[in-house]
Amino acid sequence: MNYDIKDIKLSAKGKMRIEWANQNMPVLNLIHERFAKGRPLKDIRIGCCLHITTETANLAITLKAGGADVFLCASNPLSTQDDVAASLVKDYKIPVFASKGEDRETYYRHLQTVLNQNPQITMDDGADLVSTLHARRFPLHTQKILGGTEETTTGVIRLRAMEKKGVLRYPVIAVNDAYTKHLFDNRYGTGQSSIDGILRATNVLLAGSNFVVCGYGWCGRGVAMRAKGMGAKVIVCEVDSLKALEATMDGFVVLPLKEASKIGDIFVTVSGDVNVLGERHFQLMKDNAIIANAGHFNVEIDISALKKISVSKKRIRNSVEQYKLKNGRRINLLGEGRLINLAAAEGHPAAVMDLSFANQALSAEYIVQNYKDLEKKVYSVPLQIDKKIAELKLKAMGIRIDSLSKEQKKYLDSWEMGT
Repeated sequence: MNYDIKDIKLSAKGKMRIEWANQNMPVLNLIHERFAKGRPLKDIRIGCCLHITTETANLAITLKAGGADVFLCASNPLSTQDDVAASLVKDYKIPVFASKGEDRETYYRHLQTVLNQNPQITMDDGADLVSTLHARRFPLHTQKILGGTEETTTGVIRLRAMEKKGVLRYPVIAVNDAYTKHLFDNRYGTGQSSIDGILRATNVLLAGSNFVVCGYGWCGRGVAMRAKGMGAKVIVCEVDSLKALEATMDGFVVLPLKEASKIGDIFVTVSGDVNVLGERHFQLMKDNAIIANAGHFNVEIDISALKKISVSKKRIRNSVEQYKLKNGRRINLLGEGRLINLAAAEGHPAAVMDLSFANQALSAEYIVQNYKDLEKKVYSVPLQIDKKIAELKLKAMGIRIDSLSKEQKKYLDSWEMGT
């Protein structure tokens, strides 16, 4: 009906992995308990285009506990964990339309299948569901949608462009902009999981290598931080003067990408833009250079240009395709240029996704409660939700903090400070 993997025995393995992730998601567990009692999402259809991982499974289970009818498809052809998808279908009765390695046609057919369920809330990771809906299904179905949420920087950029052009047809909450999302998920999650993916794919030693990070947003900061921690000599390439200055102050070497191309051993694109690494850079790279992408879409590395200047290609390891250039040098492309942390590893740790998916769940509840007052705009996660999630996470970690005294609150509220 909704999942085309033949061996449903995968579900047993998937269920164990879902339960393991759940042990590291205490905030989402607290939300699950409250949702199960109050059922704030009762009879709400939620269409989710997310990475089908153990952490996403726990989000879907939480939404269902809140009374929602949940439908899932993948936000990346290589990110689906088939055992998790099988378990969601068999053990939790949550429809999943995804399989690891699906081609482009299948990917968009699965998006369309989720849209065929007429969701009242869309939950996106990259805005593919929203953009597909707007491009092919408006106005019939968007008129029935209460709102949506968006998980990633790339998706928020797309949605803000839609809002600016006046084509966004329903309100969307930018989960990515929550402090408890981008400060932690993007920095610590992307940082650790991207390095994890590179190491699983290649088993190279990072210590002593020239590690080039293309883009110094929150994700880029995380990748640079973790690579430095493992002994790599990190070079940052940027187009934004403020971010380049910050990278310099953080102790990294900042160079134009053309210069970094000559000395880099490992390159990671994490900019959200197109053709960051192109022919002009490939031609300058050292023999056996490694290139990977940690940005949402597989457009940051110009793979067509790499193919054009190559005389041969072979799969040398799982997740590693080696291109031999006409000049005799070899370039190793990881994970087909897709998200390396999901193409070659398991994605973000559950403890980080606990915060992100708590934002998703509470934002869905907020939409149900407030959709009549929301305009066709991109909204930030309400600050009270952000702070509550941080409080719950600290509590789960056993960390206590101070609180202001009445005197201190009065002082901060007064304009007569210092008198």
